Amino acid sequence: MFKKVGNYFVVPLAICVTLYLALKPEASLNYDDYSTNGLDLDYNISKEIAFNEEMSNDDMSYDVSNYELSNPFQSSHIYFPHLGKSYNGFKEALAFKESRGDYFTVNTLGYLGKYQFGAETLKMIGIYNPTQFLYNPELQEKAFLANAERNKWILRKDIKRFEGKKINGVLITESGILAAAHLAGPGSVKKFLRSYGSQNVSDAYGSSVRYYMKKFSGYDTSFVEADRKAKAIL
Repeated sequence: MFKKVGNYFVVPLAICVTLYLALKPEASLNYDDYSTNGLDLDYNISKEIAFNEEMSNDDMSYDVSNYELSNPFQSSHIYFPHLGKSYNGFKEALAFKESRGDYFTVNTLGYLGKYQFGAETLKMIGIYNPTQFLYNPELQEKAFLANAERNKWILRKDIKRFEGKKINGVLITESGILAAAHLAGPGSVKKFLRSYGSQNVSDAYGSSVRYYMKKFSGYDTSFVEADRKAKAIL
């Protein structure tokens, strides 16, 4: 008799203890352990990402919002932030075209790093040690921004004059102009724009000013401030 009565108390008691233990940690959680305050959330992608099979090599970009992972728990999958048409999206897409995002590469012509800088361009933004530059990703990021700021100042009048127009079927945008200047220098971009496309310089690998104007059109580069004396300083 007492054994049966005891069972009626034991079961509810076990349930109450279980609920108590399950709910107690919620009240004692330290949410500071999960805060993102102070973390560096400026993503810089250095690996080739997975693309939809329908995309061709010319369409490669960092917009992977439509990419679906069949099993998100498999370790073989790599996750990447959606950068879209932001400044980060602009520089990472350009870096992928230049070097596949590799900070430590040197091409056959001696151009260095993630964004493939030449030694003379580096000197103009205050960098005189190419070896130090090659092995310093932070300096490479600052160099990219400084060079873009300098080019934006040089091309400020051309940006104002030609942005929104079409030349040889290409919609001219500020980001396209800055990308082309990174490829061939601001002087070559001025010649392209002011000749309405008849002077279209290409680099040693066949990439032209027009190609970069088109490929990197439409990014938001308002983050880049025009600065005649921009330098890459750590």
